[in-house]
This record gives sequence, structure tokens and C-alpha cells, in this order.
Amino acid sequence: MSEIIAVSSEGPNMDDAVDARFGRAAGFVLVGPDGQGTWLDNGASQTMAHGAGIETARRIAEAGAKVLLTGVVGPKAASTLKTVGVRVVEGMEGLTVGQAVEKYRAGAGA
Repeated sequence: MSEIIAVSSEGPNMDDAVDARFGRAAGFVLVGPDGQGTWLDNGASQTMAHGAGIETARRIAEAGAKVLLTGVVGPKAASTLKTVGVRVVEGMEGLTVGQAVEKYRAGAGA
């Protein structure tokens, strides 16, 4: 797969836990086709009173992600993600970033 996968994460590494939250996640590990991850900090959205999910969805799309692996996405953020062409796979909480990517690539999220 040649797509960039964004994973909501509690930290910047592949062995950090998937953050169950989307809009207020600590950040996202952006995993490229080579399996290497880069960190996208989400600190600015964490402090927003309203609209964190929508703002985070915009930032994920701007980073080039085509897939999002996360715990739960609210309805407004889900609508925004759909509009910008990012496929959402929920229910990844309890896994590490690396495990979530493996599960997705193995077809569990496909």
C-alpha cells in the first residue's frame, strides 16, 4: 500500500498506545508506505473549546493521510474526514500504533 496512515497516539513511537480519542489525541503517528512513522503533534487542538475534531481532521488531510486508525471519531469530525477523503477505521484502542497498522494492513480494517 502506498498510502499514508495516520494513527491517533499517546506518543510519537510505533510502540506507543493508540489514543482512543481523535480530536483531542496527543498527536498522530503518520506511517508511510515504508513503515516509518513521523509525529504530528496535536497540542493545539487539545486546548480548543469547540471544533477540535474538525480542526484535527483538516490537519490530518493536509499531512497527506488517506487512512485514519483511532478509537472513536465524533459525527462532525467523521463528516469532515469523509469530505476530505480520509478513510476512518475505529476501534483500535488497546493496541500499539504498530499493532494497529499491522491489523489494518492485514485486512482487519479493510
